[in-house]
Amino acid sequence: MRKLFVPFLILTAAVCAYVPIVIAETPYETSMKLVSKIFYFHVPSWWAMFSGVGVCGVASAIYLFKGRPAADRWAVSGAELAVLFGLMGLVTGPLWGRKAWGVWWQWDARLTIALLLWLVFIAYLLVRKYGGTGSEKLAAAVGVFGTAVVPFVYESVNIWRTVHPTTSVVPTLPGGMPRPFWLSVTTFMLLFIVLLNVRVNLARREAVLDELYLAEED
Repeated sequence: MRKLFVPFLILTAAVCAYVPIVIAETPYETSMKLVSKIFYFHVPSWWAMFSGVGVCGVASAIYLFKGRPAADRWAVSGAELAVLFGLMGLVTGPLWGRKAWGVWWQWDARLTIALLLWLVFIAYLLVRKYGGTGSEKLAAAVGVFGTAVVPFVYESVNIWRTVHPTTSVVPTLPGGMPRPFWLSVTTFMLLFIVLLNVRVNLARREAVLDELYLAEED
């Protein structure tokens, strides 16, 4: 993976530079005009967040039941990226909603549960930071819980009446939108993979440094 990292990083940088050009050339949506372009950043940011949640949840479960330190490093890395990309979604959402709904925020099911999910992973990081002895195990339990919330976020628009578009929007995108949308999703996922790799490697180096400090104290 280390040998592939630099080419992968170059590919990600190239796609990140190219996708804004594609989005700029995409026709405006008839009612929302320029604001409709936020769609190409808002939805992919949530895909990346859910990917971070998934990594954290699976790795947390492995750490809880197997106690593998490597799994804990993957878990915290996934949680940090979930918070990062979730913040992007929470910022771009109101910018889009202000034009679509006339208000910055609606306390409907999808928006509220998505905010709570983001706060769960804020709590995960706070528990790790300030939880004291055994905080990694407690945080792992929080990570597993947060992952269990994801289906409720996804299905909320289909279960309850909300102002948010349903999950059928993406499969029914009009002509001209699918290509830039899927390119944006690909870009965000490539960026997610690069950042996850960097963060896991940093966590691995931190663990080695901690071991050296302990050996020095002994």
